[in-house]
Amino acid sequence: MRVAHLYKSNNPVISMEIFPPRNDKATETFDKVIGGLAQLKPDYMSITFGAGGSTRDGSYQTVKRLMLDKNLPTVAYIAGYGLAPHEIIEVLDKYRALGVETIFVIRGDKPKGDDVAAHPDAFRYASEMISFIKERYDFTLGCAGYPEGHVEAESLEKDIEYLKLKVDNGAEYVVAQYFYDNAYFFDFVAKCRAIGIDVPIIPGIMPVYTVKMTQMLSKVCGSTITDKLQRNLDAVDPEDKDAVLSLGIDFATEQCMGLLEKGVDGLHFYTMDRSKSTTEIINGLRREKLL
Repeated sequence: MRVAHLYKSNNPVISMEIFPPRNDKATETFDKVIGGLAQLKPDYMSITFGAGGSTRDGSYQTVKRLMLDKNLPTVAYIAGYGLAPHEIIEVLDKYRALGVETIFVIRGDKPKGDDVAAHPDAFRYASEMISFIKERYDFTLGCAGYPEGHVEAESLEKDIEYLKLKVDNGAEYVVAQYFYDNAYFFDFVAKCRAIGIDVPIIPGIMPVYTVKMTQMLSKVCGSTITDKLQRNLDAVDPEDKDAVLSLGIDFATEQCMGLLEKGVDGLHFYTMDRSKSTTEIINGLRREKLL
């Protein structure tokens, strides 16, 4: 399954990001989540890859399970931070043997509390990894984009220049970091098109799951909690899980409606290994005949 081909259709592509379970208990919950999400018939699911290869085996096993046992179209991540080129080849050879056709390439971040030094030959940038992979494999490659700029970037404009390099080196589609104001995304796309980035750019959707998680991820990912969203958060009791979840579903549904009405090529849901929010959002959009 080559993701870039999906985005050539006239229908919005629905995709979801999943983390591999880290233990037996998480696996039980994971099975229920996958069962729920699979009923939505997503166009593909992408399986993350822990920083520094920390979930390397778990990621592979999860990809294998979704592809072979669940018969779900699946994209494999690879995060190259700290990995030697030969380690990246080992990972990709296994995915190729499994039948994976699309790889989502990110640099990834240094694992927290990790005292192990990065390999001296590790790639510094995702653009370098993309070039390295493209020279050796026939995978379709995707990459990440940041509507508000990567947290380490000196400016949004400079970050978009780096994105152009990823595309020039072989990335065929871009999945955007999440945002809480569609204007960030549309402005980002306009700037990308202006410098010649012509591949599909897909908006990432992160519903509010809990107030604490939203605040924490905002700092880590550099995604602004807008005034509008903050007012909504202030209006609910953060301990009322159902109210917070409902808020997140309503807010994200409104976002998705605005994006689809402007003709985006698809929606990519950051599920955080949960199914209720994504399920209600997608079903709501389908009721409105937007999907």
